Amino acid sequence: MSERHAPALESDACLPVRGVDLDPASRCAHWHTELDIVALRFACCDTYWACTECHAQLADHAALPWPVDRAQPAVRCGGCGSQFNASAYLATMETIEPCCPVCGAAFNPRCSRHHDIYFAD
Repeated sequence: MSERHAPALESDACLPVRGVDLDPASRCAHWHTELDIVALRFACCDTYWACTECHAQLADHAALPWPVDRAQPAVRCGGCGSQFNASAYLATMETIEPCCPVCGAAFNPRCSRHHDIYFAD
């Protein structure tokens, strides 16, 4: 398994996505369906990761979830590179067909099962 970074997009705020065997849409070795295009930022290292398993494999510290009330972007769409805060992302996940609010790319609705890993109240 090798670490690769998803290519930076012009709309990216200079924060690459880290993970194991990333593709250009930030799918990783652990989560790689066509809907797994969300990268999430961890509070511990202020870094976007493809998933918590990637963080566990590659980071030298324990993961800390991103505070929901923090205004800075916490989610990056692998379809268009847009970033938005946790509240905006969580709102999309409450819809019937969750998707990027910018480009409309579909997000994996099953990610809502793991929100407690990525976001803290």
